[in-house]
Amino acid sequence: MKPFCLFLSVLLCCLCGSTPAAEKPNLIFILADDLGYGDLSCYGQKTLATPNLDRMAAEGMRFTRHYAGLTVCAPSRCVLMTGKHTGHAVVRTNYDTPMPDGTRTLAGLLQSAGYATGAFGKWGIGDVIPEDDPLRKGFDTFYGYVDMYHAHNFFPPFLIRDGKREPLRNTIIPGSDGTFAPGRGNGVAQEKIDYAPAMIVDEALEFINAKANEPFFLYLALNTPHANNEGGKGDFQRGMEVPDYGPFADRDWPEHEKGFARMMHDIDDTAARVLEKLRTLGIAENTLVIFTSDNGPHQEGGHEVEFFNSNGPLKGRKRDLYEGGIRVPMIAWWPGKVPAGTVSDHLSCFHDWMPTFAGLAGVEAPDHDGLSLLPTLQGRTESQARHDHLYFEFYEGGGKQAIVTERWKAVRLDWNEHPDALLELYDLQNDPAEEKNVAAEHPGIINDMNDGMAKLHTSHSGVITPPGRGVGKGAATKR
Repeated sequence: MKPFCLFLSVLLCCLCGSTPAAEKPNLIFILADDLGYGDLSCYGQKTLATPNLDRMAAEGMRFTRHYAGLTVCAPSRCVLMTGKHTGHAVVRTNYDTPMPDGTRTLAGLLQSAGYATGAFGKWGIGDVIPEDDPLRKGFDTFYGYVDMYHAHNFFPPFLIRDGKREPLRNTIIPGSDGTFAPGRGNGVAQEKIDYAPAMIVDEALEFINAKANEPFFLYLALNTPHANNEGGKGDFQRGMEVPDYGPFADRDWPEHEKGFARMMHDIDDTAARVLEKLRTLGIAENTLVIFTSDNGPHQEGGHEVEFFNSNGPLKGRKRDLYEGGIRVPMIAWWPGKVPAGTVSDHLSCFHDWMPTFAGLAGVEAPDHDGLSLLPTLQGRTESQARHDHLYFEFYEGGGKQAIVTERWKAVRLDWNEHPDALLELYDLQNDPAEEKNVAAEHPGIINDMNDGMAKLHTSHSGVITPPGRGVGKGAATKR
């Protein structure tokens, strides 16, 4: 190509917002499972240290107002993969059927842009999912757990590679809560040999090795620090099962809290291994790495949110629409591109990643709910488009709705039975812990929030009431 033609090509790409193929960055999205806003020391954790994630934040950008797609796994991941909020996403509960084939996904979008796409870890977008579902949704390769209940088990009898089961050397027995489903791989390990979370990280690092010379998208969806709900608090006491307690073995803590601490230690180590791999291969300066969590902290498997103050200064936890259930830590790292040592309070959510990654890949994203975060990530905050609001709806626990704006947060409880239940209102600017309901003082804002909720919700044909705790489909209500 002649110099002038090359210049013109680059200029047109810049004007159109696309990226020349040779300049397409690698994209890595590391998603922890049920990790709370207060679980990282760079977000205020005092007992457990996360030095590698702290370093990642010091070398990149830490977001203080980033929101997951929802407050439980499946719908939150659906928002990430489709760019649609839960008012009209196809998967809105953990018990819905999977995304239909043909759904436009983040992975499919990047695949169409010439990216090698790999998913490693927990898929879990819906209930009773075909074991090749990630391949149907835009990934070239997958290794890990497709079924979310399978992903409860850290020593499972098998893992899935590209739609086929690969046996492991572990054997399992039913868990103490009675939800064991033969054939799904959940339960509790009777013989513990192969620790799946470590195997999954190793496979993800091999993917980076294999794809280092071409643009790649790595989705590393950890299944920690989630609990093994089948281990529970009963006879097994193995809800937070790890190979050993490592540096926490001698602590005067309950066994499950030692397990939680070891999981956090391993998550921090995973971040270090990924970044070091990029540096070793010489591709760190061409790779954007995101670290975040799919929802707030759990109180399952014996783990208590308050033991390590996992929700930090926020109210609520997993399955709440208060801040602790949906506001999550998020760190962006890209040497030379994302300004080091910066903190952003930009209001953002999982559905923003589709337009963000599309812009970097040089393709057009579907016109859904997200806004590209590229201006913020590149330090051009004056050019950043802003959300008027973020919307969430959740069907468990009586049903809940929430709208978040820059300043205000409206929450409706008992939504399933009482669609017009009174809203709670919180001034997040002055009360981020949501301690004082100020609804009575702001009737105009309440009217606006009610109108917004009515407009943003669309009817949902999926399962709303949990059918027998996830071991099979049963009678369910719909909205």
